[in-house]
Amino acid sequence: MTEIFKKLALLGDVWVLWLLLGASIFSVGVIIERWRVFRKSKVDFPDFIDKLTSFLEKGNLAGAKDLVQNAKGVENGVAAAGLSHLFKGYASVEEAMTSRLVLERSRLEKNLIVLGTLGNNAPFIGLFGTVLGVIKAFNDLAVNGSSGASVVMAGISSALIATAFGILVALPAVIANNIFQTELKKKLTNSQSLIHLFQVYLKDESEGHLRRAVKRHSKEEVGV
Repeated sequence: MTEIFKKLALLGDVWVLWLLLGASIFSVGVIIERWRVFRKSKVDFPDFIDKLTSFLEKGNLAGAKDLVQNAKGVENGVAAAGLSHLFKGYASVEEAMTSRLVLERSRLEKNLIVLGTLGNNAPFIGLFGTVLGVIKAFNDLAVNGSSGASVVMAGISSALIATAFGILVALPAVIANNIFQTELKKKLTNSQSLIHLFQVYLKDESEGHLRRAVKRHSKEEVGV
């Protein structure tokens, strides 16, 4: 068993460098793919919620539905789920919006674990490659004797590249992951605001415009 591990170690850090190169390419692909998803989900939320509030205040359900259909992102999907369940009561609206939020969160979180994993572990993979390179360098010293000192030093210098490469792979992954996580939290907070907004109008016991609009549309649906 010891001989097997020794032969593996004597392969040096070259295969680790290739592994880090593949991880780097994969990381860049994930970053580009996630950037496109988050860019498509971008919405001017202050303007969106102001317009939606205005429509709900006036009981203009048609205008509210047009607004959420024309908007983009997680927020409009959550709002659309709430509007589609208005006639079932505020409890159903809250559950529908929360369920849609869970689905949207899952969609946005996809592959972010890859960036988090690479960001945390790529430096260790690089360090592992460096250790292998140092082992190989000292083995060369044992084989070649003092005459091979310059070769050994060159081997150790080359082995340190793996650690540097590991850090280089980790940095973009960490930065991108932090940016995406921040955007995700912002969208989740916006969606929670929408859920509370719907609750404000649906839990209101007074006969506001929205409650009258809901009752009117309910009667139209049953043909009253």
